[in-house]
Amino acid sequence: MSELINNSEKRKELLKHLILQLHKGEAPEVVRKRLIDLLRSIPYDEVVEVEQELINEGLPEEEVLRFCDIHTAVLDGSIDTSAQQEAPAGHPVDTFKKENIELRKIVSAIRGLFTAIARYDDDKQGYLLEMKSLLNQLSDVDKHYRRKEYLLFPFLEKHDITGPPKVMWGKHDETRALLKAAHEVIDVRADISPEELRSAIAYIIEPVLSAVEGMIMKEEEILLPMCMDTLAEDEWGQIYHQSPEIGFCIYDPKDKWHPEGKVVSEVEYKSADGRIVLPTGSFDVAQLTALFSYLPMDITFVDKEDKVRFFSLGEHRIFDRNRAIIGRDVRLCHPPGSVHIVEQILVDFKEGKESKAAFWINFKGMFVYIEYIALRDESGEYLGVIECTQDLTKYRQLEGEQRLLSYSK
Repeated sequence: MSELINNSEKRKELLKHLILQLHKGEAPEVVRKRLIDLLRSIPYDEVVEVEQELINEGLPEEEVLRFCDIHTAVLDGSIDTSAQQEAPAGHPVDTFKKENIELRKIVSAIRGLFTAIARYDDDKQGYLLEMKSLLNQLSDVDKHYRRKEYLLFPFLEKHDITGPPKVMWGKHDETRALLKAAHEVIDVRADISPEELRSAIAYIIEPVLSAVEGMIMKEEEILLPMCMDTLAEDEWGQIYHQSPEIGFCIYDPKDKWHPEGKVVSEVEYKSADGRIVLPTGSFDVAQLTALFSYLPMDITFVDKEDKVRFFSLGEHRIFDRNRAIIGRDVRLCHPPGSVHIVEQILVDFKEGKESKAAFWINFKGMFVYIEYIALRDESGEYLGVIECTQDLTKYRQLEGEQRLLSYSK
């Protein structure tokens, strides 16, 4: 086989032949050994090309999906990753990989519970609650998969790479189904027997963990390197800015990233349906309007030029506001007797001496709490100030606790 080592076409031809033999069930252990012997240093891109060719040549996608785990297990750890590009901090690929680190931790913690099953007889409820909590965390993988499906895969398809995304999407759905079954069987109840629990672990929960681990391998050894080689910087930029709409999996990315040589405004990456995209989520205009209308406080925003730019219009405003104040100097919106206080707050906020100023007063039978908060960007530059006003009368009267559901009238 040595003549195949430096011949890509012959190597791919043999790889395809061996995978088809595996799919046909022809002496799987013998074929598996030949694959391992031959392909200990197979480049990841050849695996992708062969999979795509098999689909293009008519092998049903369902068939590729069904036997995907067989040849994945064969290739696990045998794919040469030495030439793969490294993603900078904050890049979508970097985020995917850091999420995988956290997923591995959850998988390990769940397996740790498997080995602690001996304590189940002494602490059934605690054991099941811990298992349920870990499975809940693992279910966060859905956001990881949806970012691939709705952000990453469409760009691959634009580059005529359709096979691997379809196969992976199918594996995602299999994992989702397994997770659903795991949640159903590990219900928080005290009557599940140790035998039933061991059976659930062996036939439902462990397959979930193996599926998650298998996908991590596919991503890090095949999918993500292929994407790094294929997608352009501006395509990664769109993926980066749209990712918060779907959310992140266990890991919360802190590093910022932009396409090389270009600092992109968030505004350039509004979602396709016109939603307003923020770093931690998104709204449409109706939702955002309702949010400010129903907040249990009044908010007024004054920009760095001291002009009033926004106020919330809730049902029970404490101080009167009307749209005529928009664009007006904030000093002109206060009685002459308190203008000097407003001026002092603005000066101290702009100079960075202070960032909050609070007052509380009795007003029309209400105990009113007023707080001014300086807004600054990531570099500390002053952006303006918000005034938050809240009627705390009823909150001051609370005593004890309320833990049971009771709707206010």
